[in-house]
Amino acid sequence: MLGDNTTEQRLRLLQAEFTQHQRRGPGDRRTATRTTSPAPLDLNVLDRIHAAVNEVVEHTRAAAPDAGPTPTDETRIYDWSRRNTAHLNDEHQQARETVIYRQGLEHDIAMGDTTVVCKHPCPGCGCWGLLWRPAVQRAACINRYCVDNDGLSRSWPLQTLAHHHIARQLGLKSSAT
Repeated sequence: MLGDNTTEQRLRLLQAEFTQHQRRGPGDRRTATRTTSPAPLDLNVLDRIHAAVNEVVEHTRAAAPDAGPTPTDETRIYDWSRRNTAHLNDEHQQARETVIYRQGLEHDIAMGDTTVVCKHPCPGCGCWGLLWRPAVQRAACINRYCVDNDGLSRSWPLQTLAHHHIARQLGLKSSAT
């Protein structure tokens, strides 16, 4: 629908670069002698990739139970989902694109690029200047007037940012035609 393949590229990069075991050179720091060898790859990133793929598969199968077999290459899961749900109404396609876009944001943050949240306006006040707060896994608004009932800066989960982003894109696309 939107034809955005950046999420696929992010997943491919996450899979290729961030699942490798981090090797440390001599002199990095002193540690106790290992009695077992470490895992040959970063298991947390691998778990993140499998969770993302499973979420897309479940979302697609819920909307289109007759979807074909899933691809063996995990980076093609997004194309598979788009192909198997292209016939659905706009609401289902928007939900699919929101999941895909949110996962793209999650992939970037997992790779250490938290600046992706700065590229979105605050869903509450509309100002630009969101910052990623890793402790709570949310994007916080820096506008001092954008506060909740307790007087704290409003913060947003990635799902909300993705929903607003995709809704804006679809709104622009429909108004252009």
